[in-house]
Amino acid sequence: MAARGKKLINDPNDVVTQFIEGLAETYPGLQYLDGFPEIKVVLRSDVAVGTYDKVAVICGGGSGHEPAHGGFVGQGMLTAAVSGDVFTSPPVNSILAAIRAVTGPKGCLLVVTNYTGDRLNFGLAAEEAKSEGYKVEMVIVGDDCALPPTQGIAGRRGLAGTILVNKVAGAAADAGLPLEEVAEQARHASELVGTVGVALSVCTLPGQDTSDRLGLEQIELGLGIHGEPGTAVTELQPVDVVVTRVLKQILSPETRYVPITRGDRVLLLTNGLGATPIMELMIATRKAVRELQLEYGIATDRVYTGSFMTSLDMQGFSISIMKSDAAILQCLDASTKAPCWPAGTNDMAYSAGDRQKPAKISVPAPPSCAMKSDKMLQQSRELTKEGCILEASIEAGAKEIIRIKDSLNEWDSKVGDGDCGTTMYRGAIAILDDMKKCYPMNDAAETVNEIGATVRRVMGGTTGILYDILCKAAYASLKGIKTVEAKHWANALQASIDAISKYGGARAGYRTMLDALIPASEILRERLEAGDDPLDAFIVSSETAMTGAESTRHMQAQAGRSSYIAADKLASAPDPGAMAVAAWYRAVALSLKSMSRHSKS
Repeated sequence: MAARGKKLINDPNDVVTQFIEGLAETYPGLQYLDGFPEIKVVLRSDVAVGTYDKVAVICGGGSGHEPAHGGFVGQGMLTAAVSGDVFTSPPVNSILAAIRAVTGPKGCLLVVTNYTGDRLNFGLAAEEAKSEGYKVEMVIVGDDCALPPTQGIAGRRGLAGTILVNKVAGAAADAGLPLEEVAEQARHASELVGTVGVALSVCTLPGQDTSDRLGLEQIELGLGIHGEPGTAVTELQPVDVVVTRVLKQILSPETRYVPITRGDRVLLLTNGLGATPIMELMIATRKAVRELQLEYGIATDRVYTGSFMTSLDMQGFSISIMKSDAAILQCLDASTKAPCWPAGTNDMAYSAGDRQKPAKISVPAPPSCAMKSDKMLQQSRELTKEGCILEASIEAGAKEIIRIKDSLNEWDSKVGDGDCGTTMYRGAIAILDDMKKCYPMNDAAETVNEIGATVRRVMGGTTGILYDILCKAAYASLKGIKTVEAKHWANALQASIDAISKYGGARAGYRTMLDALIPASEILRERLEAGDDPLDAFIVSSETAMTGAESTRHMQAQAGRSSYIAADKLASAPDPGAMAVAAWYRAVALSLKSMSRHSKS
């Protein structure tokens, strides 16, 4: 059932004008014409009416595609941008107002996306401007590669490739070229670019219901930028598979939408459609660059990743590929003050050899790893009885974390950011892998130190560093002890607690992992000092750890992300960090108990 979309807006009828006002407040180099609500034009603040001595470049269309096109107004790109209402072509009077405001003796170029409304309104405005004495040229951009070649008079839709065309046109105009040459360069660029879009969700217009056209496990291929249906709906697939399909569509030898063949060089633009995290866009870019090179024999001269031409809050992306040549590269690399053009692509020099440098280089090995001798590792494989017990204990603790991964994530989704289980799982898997390769099990202190190194490498975040601190403190406590006994492990546990408290700032009752470790340590030391059997003391200690972890349900968090959560929300789940530490601690104790039984039988 469709539901009203949630938006951070005021009146749905004012979203475009209020966006323009905010844009001008944010970027001092931009102004807008005082013609709201009918006339919505963003223009360069350094261009005076009728006096501009270069070709003006104007683009526009319906709103909802921000930052296009107002965010690309600036020296070296657009001179003005004309906005219609959301997904509605701007009226002729708005386009004429933009032409009159920025066009000087050298004339203006209108860059128009290939939609019927845009073509008609910009075309009529161009004719009216010519009748007023202005020199006007118009270039239509239709870079869509999703639709079949024959589409009647409608033709291919204008998509994110328009951004690259605008940059080429803006740079040519800024270089002082005459109108005819600026138009020719823009037209040439438009013929070299192709785009295909993919959506995971349908966009929601301000004040309207959210469409339920796409199911939770579906994606749509070949859609436009106005929420109109795509050419195919398919099941959600890994992004590498989706990118492969998109590139195949753009570079199809049957349609030949773009004149790109093996051995050519291209420009790649990965464009977010409004609600796609930059992380996901970068993952798509990573695949696209590799696929172009390995499957098509095509090298990328430039790569642009970000949100350039969106579709409100649509989740998805489009990929645009433009054939590269010297003139195109010169225009794209030219400086611009357009606020939403990716500045880093211009600031970072592209010398002749830059693209030949590898994207990744080796990580320098830390001295402790680089200096390990083969003899030490060989000795670690010839395990003593204590080494076998330590290995089995570590394996038991790691496997328990793997088992409760989903539970940890579920608890963390209620009181944190939902990834505790995933983070702990990553560490547990790495520990199981590393213990077979480089843990010197016959040396308890060095093994604990290596566990810390593993955790630091793979876990990250607060959890990773806390466990690293735990291991480093335990290592310092155990180092130099030839035969490690129960009392030494108890001292190491207390040293770890002290270190975590010192650097993390937590105490008992703060709703953290320490609420499991502190009572466990206290009871362990108490039972050992009373002369109890070490294994029995450890079992009771592990039960106390679990009880302490469960008690965090009734605590108000004073550390970590949970400290931002209301008390009634916290009561719905125990602290996942405390449950994790109690779980592996308990698993180790039970493993030792099981081994003890087997040895006696």
